[in-house]
Amino acid sequence: MPHSRIGEWPLRVHGDVVGWSYQQGEADRPLIGKTIGKLLHEVAEENPDRDAAVFVQDNERLTFEDLLVECDTFGAGLLSLGFKPGDRIGVWAPNCKFWVIAQYATARAGLILVNVNPAYQARELEYALKKVQCKGIIAAETFKTQDYYGMLSSICPELETSAPNDLKSERLPDLKSVIMISEKKFPGALSVHDVMTSGESTAFNRRLLEIQDKIQFDDPVNIQFTSGTTGNPKGVLLSHHNIVNNSYFSALRLNYHQKPHRICIPVPLYHCFGMVIGSLQNVTSASTTVYPSGSFNPEACLKAIEQEKCTSLYGTPTMFIDILHLPNFDDYKIDSLNTGVMAGSPCPIEVMKQVRTKLHMPEVTIAYGTTENSPVTFQTYQDDTIERQVSTIGRPLHHVEVKVVDREGRIVPVNTPGELCIRGHVVMHSYYQDEAATAEVIGPDRWYKTGDLATLDEHSYAKIVGRIKDMIIRGGENIYPLDVEQILYENSKIEDVQVVGVPDPRLQEQVCAWIKLKEGQTATADEIKEFCKGKISHFKIPHYIQFVEEFPLTVTGKVQKYKIREMATEQLGLSEV
Repeated sequence: MPHSRIGEWPLRVHGDVVGWSYQQGEADRPLIGKTIGKLLHEVAEENPDRDAAVFVQDNERLTFEDLLVECDTFGAGLLSLGFKPGDRIGVWAPNCKFWVIAQYATARAGLILVNVNPAYQARELEYALKKVQCKGIIAAETFKTQDYYGMLSSICPELETSAPNDLKSERLPDLKSVIMISEKKFPGALSVHDVMTSGESTAFNRRLLEIQDKIQFDDPVNIQFTSGTTGNPKGVLLSHHNIVNNSYFSALRLNYHQKPHRICIPVPLYHCFGMVIGSLQNVTSASTTVYPSGSFNPEACLKAIEQEKCTSLYGTPTMFIDILHLPNFDDYKIDSLNTGVMAGSPCPIEVMKQVRTKLHMPEVTIAYGTTENSPVTFQTYQDDTIERQVSTIGRPLHHVEVKVVDREGRIVPVNTPGELCIRGHVVMHSYYQDEAATAEVIGPDRWYKTGDLATLDEHSYAKIVGRIKDMIIRGGENIYPLDVEQILYENSKIEDVQVVGVPDPRLQEQVCAWIKLKEGQTATADEIKEFCKGKISHFKIPHYIQFVEEFPLTVTGKVQKYKIREMATEQLGLSEV
């Protein structure tokens, strides 16, 4: 049956309408069966002189031909150092030219790129490198207040007396090469320029091209660590097929195939959002990627949009709020914008209205996913209503199966809350060398359990109700934090809000709201409680209200609710309950 979109009619089995929470994405376009390296070669041949990547803060740009040549030179240089297909090599840096070069060079050389959070401290770095047995690491010189070489030396004191490319570390025995993104010389380390020079060898360039013909699209290409909002991060192993198709079908939802786009990417490359939905657009839609600065800076975003005439902008709701609230916002000409992606958390309707008007993004889309799903599994369409943009996560991506199940794993009726599960080309290979953790989330049938509570309607639009672990149980009543947050967002004094459960000796949990007020506004806890009366059930009204200036965030801008819960519990003197 031909169709332009899924869900335009009810699902039917043997002629009967079945109102169950199972759907699948469109299948009008086939999956791409190519590696990242092959796609880069093709796009560089077709668009050699088009801008591929622009790094505004550093005043650097690469055409597609430049990108291919520099990636192959760097990739050949890595081979000359003794790296072999399948070896893991980390990149630990803010957004910069050599992050992108490392991404494509490792893919061309058959290596597995390990994305290391640029905010990691020494202990977290050691854990990550040891977890996946990294043979090398490409590191920036500094990031904000962090001294990367100093942290590496604290973990591997042998580095300062080692010959470059010959590290023998007691704590990280697999690590052999430290490559610094710097003009400076560091004891025991190579620079990226040293590697580029080594890569000029004809023999290793020839070896790189030979490897290209052997890499399969199902081969692993990337390890990304879960964001660490709970527990120790796990290494998510992703293939070329996973991330190429995720990038491609997300671009299709944005209509990037209709004309060349210039995408402003302030989200970090280390995260799936920046690397897959962002950087990989170079090869999946021949788009130009524009990086305003090493890390998020709202004014740098506006400068980049104006200077590079960006047509698309990516970010979390918090990033969009910060951009919109810049005092000199009106000084910038940004009417080249039209579309973009917002992801990471729900967007308040008033913010979405401003994004569509003040930011000139009437065709902005909402995306939802997890690192384990490459990342996008749901995305809205450009012509969806504003109500659907703020209340749903859209419809399933192409070729993706989705279902909502109860605690026994049975599919629930439409519009009934349950755990959202995903199956298809997006699902990761595994957690790296962790069969037990993999088996907890992926069954023999390859359904991935997201841990998110969701509903799926008769038109295939999904709503995230909350995290299973975030659900508050107060006196036997289930309370979804998002329900309370959405009501509080209606208060004109509130800029942002997070709701968590805190311990209670009688009811098990009580509702606690952390509220960030708009600039210049004041409010009391009683005032907020009074506002809620008549809008939500009495047991959902926050018992505790705390006014805060900021929320604890991951480097990608994701709110760490477990930290809010811990901090609120301590501040309220509930630790011993």
